[in-house]
Amino acid sequence: MMLDITFASAVVVLLLVTDPIGNIPLFSTLLKSVKPQRRTRVVLRECLIAYSVLLFFVFFGERALQLIGISDRSLNIAGGVILFVIALRMVFRSPEGPMGPLPEGEPFIVPLAIPSLAGPTAIATVVLLASRAPERITEWIIAISLAMALSALALVFAERIARALGERALMAVERMMGLVLTAIAVEMLLRGIEIFIRQQ
Repeated sequence: MMLDITFASAVVVLLLVTDPIGNIPLFSTLLKSVKPQRRTRVVLRECLIAYSVLLFFVFFGERALQLIGISDRSLNIAGGVILFVIALRMVFRSPEGPMGPLPEGEPFIVPLAIPSLAGPTAIATVVLLASRAPERITEWIIAISLAMALSALALVFAERIARALGERALMAVERMMGLVLTAIAVEMLLRGIEIFIRQQ
């Protein structure tokens, strides 16, 4: 993550780390057991929970990290490693998907809200945005709101998008997003290493 990140860049990065297009197969699979009239409500509920989690970390994430003694460099490196692993699983898709085995029944919080939308990388991203430029917190809240609104819109129409694009196109999009996420992961790792070297 760069110090001079723009509002538009923040929205794009947040969309990449929440990965609504990549999450379409996961949402479609988990919502098959949910009654059609409840699916939109479930999607919006999970998106709202994820949004609340990200907002919590915007306001209190830096304090929580300070309380347990985690530095910016550690957060950059840890977030980069986690993002890199998830990105690799998106590029080299396993039968279980990026998040592993899926639970049965109506999903609640796990795995849709957390970690699919508000996962470790998304949390690390919002904490880094807020800690690097706290004077722009209103901007970051708007960026998170916009990214989550777009994610919710994509996931509400997940089944229609899946039918329109087809499985192969969805996999291609997910792999392409995985490649972009890999680059972001490397950038986060390099940034953490750079901060570490400068502080020695």
